[in-house]
Amino acid sequence: MSTTADVIRSADAHSAHTYHPLPVVVASADGAWMTDVEGRRYLDMLAGYSALNFGHGNRRLIDAARAQLERVTLTSRAFHHDRFADFCTELAALCGKEMVLPMNTGAEAVETAVKTARKWGYEVKGVPDGHAKIVVAADNFHGRTTTVVSFSTDHDARDHFGPYTPGFEIVPYGDLTALSRAVTENTVAVLLEPIQGEAGVLVPPAGYLSGVRELTRERNVLFMADEIQSGLGRTGRTFACEHEGVVPDVYILGKALGGGVVPVSAVVADRDVLGVFRPGQHGSTFGGNPLACAVALEVIAMLRTGEFQQRATELGDHLHHELGLLVGGGAVTAVRGRGLWAGVDIAPGHGTGREVSEKLMERGVLVKDTHGSTIRLAPPLVISKEDLDWGLDQLRAVLA
Repeated sequence: MSTTADVIRSADAHSAHTYHPLPVVVASADGAWMTDVEGRRYLDMLAGYSALNFGHGNRRLIDAARAQLERVTLTSRAFHHDRFADFCTELAALCGKEMVLPMNTGAEAVETAVKTARKWGYEVKGVPDGHAKIVVAADNFHGRTTTVVSFSTDHDARDHFGPYTPGFEIVPYGDLTALSRAVTENTVAVLLEPIQGEAGVLVPPAGYLSGVRELTRERNVLFMADEIQSGLGRTGRTFACEHEGVVPDVYILGKALGGGVVPVSAVVADRDVLGVFRPGQHGSTFGGNPLACAVALEVIAMLRTGEFQQRATELGDHLHHELGLLVGGGAVTAVRGRGLWAGVDIAPGHGTGREVSEKLMERGVLVKDTHGSTIRLAPPLVISKEDLDWGLDQLRAVLA
């Protein structure tokens, strides 16, 4: 059996160093728990950046995948298959929209949304060809493709990957006045995360999302909500936009849509938006494949029960209450988030976010740091209250 050190040494030698993972090597997982190659168990408090909202090895999702594996896994979009129409119909209904454009990864979905907005701008709004502008927020994280990093303010993601794609204007997150000033007659869309995950689980000021919705409606601009991390139950609602009663023009979905089993993403909007596409203008060999559709259909069915949204609300209230007690004690300067999702800012002198993450790993809890001094908590929505409390106990011990 390979040891943790053996596996990490081999990975470092033969894979590009695009990540700096914690020194743990997972061999199996179930629910909210993972086991490494040497038999040590860890409580997963990251859930694959919300891709594993329903836990590891969720029986409903594994059974759906297994049943589809025995039938057909890929046809390409050259042919119809018998799961595609149901997937599009059910996902559109979940979102309250009319049409779905399926892709695979979240970054692909964001790229697709950018293309959608530009085409809509030229063919529906009447923006002169080549002049479309999309307004985005500072500290955003929408992926790492060349187009997406063109409007990133994260130097690690952006530097030395130019020349950059034009057509984007960056404004401060949460600032409606700056957003209003940035929107011109050539603006086709505003692209935002309802809660900025990679930035440290930043929740915008109350009224911001509803203000964005009102502004974009008045100016004939698409409001595109990147709910790849925040959506599908994570915040206690199906979509984070619902906390302000907002329905965007375009939902961008991914991560949990594939249940942690297969990559599934989608752009969801009404016909007057997605109807601008014609055959050959966009596509994906694997987008909307039978296996992906089968798993995503089960995800949608699970969300329709409301069970997971309720768990995220109830356990999230408990999580934030307990984390809030840490603020002011010297080790934690701030806590943010919604539902089962939190960013915890570690005070100087108590270690960096990475150091705290490593100490938690040693105590059997897996989290991830971001932006130096922040750790993110996003456990699977299936976590028990007892396990959540145990994980919080380990955090208290590390910070004591």
